Amino acid sequence: MPIHQRIYERLKAVAQAEQTVNYSSIAPLAGLNMESQADRNEIGRISDDINLHEHAEGRPMLSVVVVREDMNYPGKGFFDLARRLGIHHGHNDIEFFVTELKRVHAYWREYPKDE
Repeated sequence: MPIHQRIYERLKAVAQAEQTVNYSSIAPLAGLNMESQADRNEIGRISDDINLHEHAEGRPMLSVVVVREDMNYPGKGFFDLARRLGIHHGHNDIEFFVTELKRVHAYWREYPKDE
């Protein structure tokens, strides 16, 4: 499954820096505008593709670093996918977000920068 390489590389850099980024900051990398519902749907699809790729590789959900500006955590689709993948079993999305964000930051902090 092909993933959007520019967004993937940006998310890896954000994770390596142990930060988060807003959807509106990464959307332009795919020529998307978060004011458009169709573009919001597309950024969700791109995020899902990246997470499916990471899950297949045995890594945590990389798009956890992408948060909504109004809530400072990912959108509903992130949590829905985590449940479908069987890695989020509870009802406390915030707790899962914090745990997964720590996992992503820890993984990418140790990952060689040149790979």
